[in-house]
Amino acid sequence: MDKKIVDLGHKTGKMLLFGGVYSNLQALQSLIQVAQQHGVAAENCICTGDIIGYCGQPQETLDTLKNWGAYSILGNVEIQLRDDQDDCGCDFTEGSRCDNFSEIWYAFAKANLHTSSKEYFKTLPDHITFHYAGKKVGVVHGSYDHVSQFIFKSTDWELKQTSLEALNAEVVIAGHCGLPFVDQKAAVQWLNPGVIGMPANDGKTSTWAMIIDDAKGFEYQHIPLSYDHETAIQMMKKNQLPNEYAQTLETGIWDNMEILPEEERLLKGKKLELNFY
Repeated sequence: MDKKIVDLGHKTGKMLLFGGVYSNLQALQSLIQVAQQHGVAAENCICTGDIIGYCGQPQETLDTLKNWGAYSILGNVEIQLRDDQDDCGCDFTEGSRCDNFSEIWYAFAKANLHTSSKEYFKTLPDHITFHYAGKKVGVVHGSYDHVSQFIFKSTDWELKQTSLEALNAEVVIAGHCGLPFVDQKAAVQWLNPGVIGMPANDGKTSTWAMIIDDAKGFEYQHIPLSYDHETAIQMMKKNQLPNEYAQTLETGIWDNMEILPEEERLLKGKKLELNFY
């Protein structure tokens, strides 16, 4: 299938990058406040996909994102919902804990989204490109070729290079893996802002996004995002979603590390080494 790519042209000023909203309304509301505090207009905010996910307010979260006016690409969850599929398409190992939990939250999300939401997902692109601070930037969910591919900092650079070349970009902004990181080779960069809907397995209730700034060239910084996680937990419990994921919101530690390479597993509960506000 041909990729739908939207080019935003030349962008200037601060931009806010984020992913993995995961139906976490409270996190999204806090992120919008952060954008306002930093003077970032909605048209300079981009989501790397998975607007819908583990938490308890899928339609309210989607409505808030749409009303805000930020851009988003398709995550695997949006593709599956758009195509009326019966699973989230996250590429979890069949029969794993993540796979079993996904049956519950995905069915809940599918049952609680309006019919019009499916039509909205049809309008979203697979990728976004734009020029910024003299660089071409491409936005992917997993990778250019595979929306649900898990790309981590420890992932071989050759796999990242494939997406950079496919988009003819010097910078890729990516999502899906749930962990914020920066990887760089020479003048090209792979940036993952992290996700706002779930903690990064670092023992903190805060989650992660990223601001890029062209005031002095191409600069980037991760932003820890605090939000009303207690209400998010209450909404998950109210809707009988997996308690293990509700506990992750409270503890900052993932229920399991099935998707993680060994290098990332060793980071469990540790402060992330990021350049952040």
